[in-house]
Amino acid sequence: MKNVVLNNGTEIPVIGFGTYKSTIDEGFRVISDAIRAGYRHLDTAALYENEEEVGQALSECGIARSEFFITSKLRRNCLGYDNTKKELEESLKKLKTDYLDMYLIHWPRSDYGRDDFDDWKELDRESWRAMEEMVKEGKIRTIGVSNFLPHHLDNLLETAEIVPAVDQLELHPGYLQKEAVDYCRKKGIEIEAWSPMGRARLSDNALLKEIAAKYGVSVAHLCLDFCLQSGFIIIPKSTHFERMQENLTVRDDMISEEDMRTIYEMPEAGWSGEHPDRETVPGLK
Repeated sequence: MKNVVLNNGTEIPVIGFGTYKSTIDEGFRVISDAIRAGYRHLDTAALYENEEEVGQALSECGIARSEFFITSKLRRNCLGYDNTKKELEESLKKLKTDYLDMYLIHWPRSDYGRDDFDDWKELDRESWRAMEEMVKEGKIRTIGVSNFLPHHLDNLLETAEIVPAVDQLELHPGYLQKEAVDYCRKKGIEIEAWSPMGRARLSDNALLKEIAAKYGVSVAHLCLDFCLQSGFIIIPKSTHFERMQENLTVRDDMISEEDMRTIYEMPEAGWSGEHPDRETVPGLK
């Protein structure tokens, strides 16, 4: 599997396994299946409440910890220096490891309605300071962010010693966040796509069905190919072993330039409705 070299020299597999809601019904078996299918990049988060299942699968798979790239994330309601250090230790304990390959701030602001919702600037900086210290302590190899837009990153970079290695964003055909992607690339921050298949919201899109048929693949497969060919790291998820294997076969050179351009220019579609600045976006509830 191809790796991407991050801005600190760390290598990350370009295809990872997303664990969001993947363990609800069958527990750690799904993670074990993903490892058996060939995934060595696993993406979890404290919010997903499945770090223990990921840790169990890792400890029982018989493969050395050094063969894996493990990402977890700081909960949005645990921002701040002390909280960040505490949360990281909890994640390490649950994952049964003494270090993470990558740790991300999951969202730049707390949940809307909380008293600390408007204090995000200082809280982000303090969380980042704690994460930088934990890099120096050897508890984290790489640090980054998730769902950060340019103004969130501008704030962080005003005091940061370490530039984020990754920004994990919702990215898929119909929702490409061009401004954020362009910003990150200028700063040397790699882009990681969550929901690269649009969580099945794109499966009936007429344009994507037409293009997918040209290549003899499903719309989901086309979405993954498109994201990979766009230069994004991808973290698809599935609870079915055969689909897990299929998702590892996507390529970064299948789609023609004309079809890539058509997909880039398609109308907005498949957006989850999640936004880091919910209260400032007209129409969001």
